[in-house]
Amino acid sequence: MSSTSNSDTALELRLGIGGMSCASCVARVEKALLRVDGVTESSVNLATEEALVKTAPGVRVEALTEAVREAGYRVATQSIALQIGGMSCASCAGRVEKALLKVPGVLNASVNLATEKAAVEALSGVTFSLLAAAVAKAGYTADPVAEQRAETTRNRLPEWWPIALSALLTLPLMAPMLLGLVGVDWMLDGWVQLALATPVQFWLGWRFYSAAWKAVKAGAGNMDLLVALGTSAAYGLSLYLLVQRGHEGAFHLYFEASAAIITLVLLGKWLEARAKRQTADAIRALNALRPSIARVLVDGQEVMTPVERLTVGDLVVVRPGERIAVDGEVVDGQSHVDEALITGESLPVAKNTGDKVTGGSINGEGLLHVRTMATGTETTLARIIRLVESAQAAKAPIQRIVDRVSAVFVPAVLLIAVATFVGWMMYSGNWEQALINAVAVLVIACPCALGLATPTAIMAGTGVAARRGILIKDVEALELAHSVTAVAFDKTGTLTEGKPALVAFEPAEGIAKETVLQIAGALQQTSDHPLAHAVMEKVRELGMALPAVSEAKVLPGRGLQARLDGTLILLGSARLMQEQGVAPGKLAAVAAALESEGKTISWLLRQSDSGPELLGLLAFGDTIKPASYQAVARLRQLGIKTVMLTGDNQGSARAVSAELGIDEVRAELLPADKSNVIQAIREQGYVVAMVGDGLNDAPSLVAADVGLSMSTGTDVAMEAAGITLMRGDPRLVADAFDVSRRTYRKIKQGLFWAFAYNVSGIPLAAMGMLNPVVAGAAMALSSVSVVANALLLRHWRGSATTGVERTEK
Repeated sequence: MSSTSNSDTALELRLGIGGMSCASCVARVEKALLRVDGVTESSVNLATEEALVKTAPGVRVEALTEAVREAGYRVATQSIALQIGGMSCASCAGRVEKALLKVPGVLNASVNLATEKAAVEALSGVTFSLLAAAVAKAGYTADPVAEQRAETTRNRLPEWWPIALSALLTLPLMAPMLLGLVGVDWMLDGWVQLALATPVQFWLGWRFYSAAWKAVKAGAGNMDLLVALGTSAAYGLSLYLLVQRGHEGAFHLYFEASAAIITLVLLGKWLEARAKRQTADAIRALNALRPSIARVLVDGQEVMTPVERLTVGDLVVVRPGERIAVDGEVVDGQSHVDEALITGESLPVAKNTGDKVTGGSINGEGLLHVRTMATGTETTLARIIRLVESAQAAKAPIQRIVDRVSAVFVPAVLLIAVATFVGWMMYSGNWEQALINAVAVLVIACPCALGLATPTAIMAGTGVAARRGILIKDVEALELAHSVTAVAFDKTGTLTEGKPALVAFEPAEGIAKETVLQIAGALQQTSDHPLAHAVMEKVRELGMALPAVSEAKVLPGRGLQARLDGTLILLGSARLMQEQGVAPGKLAAVAAALESEGKTISWLLRQSDSGPELLGLLAFGDTIKPASYQAVARLRQLGIKTVMLTGDNQGSARAVSAELGIDEVRAELLPADKSNVIQAIREQGYVVAMVGDGLNDAPSLVAADVGLSMSTGTDVAMEAAGITLMRGDPRLVADAFDVSRRTYRKIKQGLFWAFAYNVSGIPLAAMGMLNPVVAGAAMALSSVSVVANALLLRHWRGSATTGVERTEK
């Protein structure tokens, strides 16, 4: 999208259109755009897939995109990330957002004060230069995140040097006050005080003047403006007194107040910056998992190749102890792989030929040959990083309320400061005291803490969750999850393993139980059917030796047969048994009981001289995951109602729900039925979360207040859900709610303290009960304490990894 303005009365926009295939599509898009109020001309080019739209001023871009969508097409959009420089508080973040939203073609803009990044969603064609120009006009700087200006660390002074120098110059100014506490009466000469305070005020404190001037030019205010006004007033008053009374005896100057305030605020901003960097530790840790070089097998030789040059199908060699460079499939070798930072699984996972491996995980003791299946931005690790960054850049609903408060905060503080000055002048007539009290009001007020409370908690919460296998890609889901009161589970693949297992095998009269499994295993070792895998798994578990069979043959729709020591053996359905004319006898009751629980029955027969003979039956079912018991129990401890939704039969559903202690079960449901059940539960007053892993779960994941998908499921389910669990462990569901509750608690605590500092501090300062130096210290500490409190979330471990509850620090 590009835009040009030829006059004050017209705006020209270019929109990228997707989904067009013929001239009739062109006409439909043109008509849809012309129906938007204010559009004067619409011309669509099928070849370039662009629409040229001329509009009157004030036409919203969102109205154009909505018109295209309603016509059945899509407007091409893009995401642009910017590194913003010069922000100091929530007011700055709000001003940058407003500036970006004014750029034609920008659909959404979200500025994160904690990371100093802006995430912009815009029509295709909006360039970085357009956005950077808008940011610059607002008084800030913008750099591409991927190409931030490189800063050489060679011969560079440490970041804390201005603070150290400022403190060194300020300490002699504070000495008389400190010595007075122990009864020593000493005063530094006024002109020496001026010499010490001036470099602090105008050199080390220049950043406040620079940022304040940009805010004034943009017609807004920020924390820097308050600091600049307050310290300038104290410095100016002192200079005036020094010039007017320099020849008189001892009198009080306020150079120490202006210098100490600047020193304390510089210290606070430095501590705050250090703390903010720690909130991004999770992203840095994930980025560090990306290897830069891989060993590729080419014509039998290992060739060191940059990872960005790898293509799908390349054979990558992974030596013991190395980090796996790509998502792929093991084609040769056996090993254990540490996937802790990808899935949160604390124990290494065994990998054999045919198993999938994830880029970024660490190979254990074996040599692996891995066939590349995904590279670059398509790898699981890249998707995790992308989604976590998106969640951290997004704005939580609660933050929008804070933004509205921050927008009027600085003007309100300025009015209170003026009122304080006027009030004290009327009360005491002492303009010096009135000015100092007004300075205290300006200095104590800090909108920074308000702006940092929500994003720092979200960054810390989403970061630690990602490291524990919980990928929160929707910040609104994070905020909603803390209030969930009902959880609906899909059954197959979520609470159960999602594959058949041999759950029972019963012999006919006169036959040994082990014989049934041994003969069935002999037949099934020739088959690749899922039920055959279940039988062979049980055989391996029991360590049975199997005899060889011959003349194996599949009986379509009925089962299979083979010869064992010359005798024909058959294994299959009830239909096969009926065709052979065999009655189930005493096993009929056993079979009926198993079938009522949703089990699948296979019958084992043998041909003898007297005719077909029943040897026994085998029952198959979908086994419950061991972790499901703990998951449901923990949710019940949290007071959350549990519901199971499944397309399986009533018998199977009731058996699983009874085994797990689930409160409510709905069986034989179609995908649309699941969505309807979710809606019905919501209408009962519950905040509902849906947990699923299949394609048919996508509609209900969207219908729920919070959708959680298992990463072991389909991509569709993962895209539909706001939270993805990176391993098929249902205990992560309760952990997701736990980290949400803790994160939301930190947000509320941060906002409480941010408001408390101001609500209590500003009145004290206005009443003359707060020294400006103490006010400066309180302002500096407010932001640091809010960020530090949010950082405590990094100690969260969850119970799915540790097996025990951890208390919050």
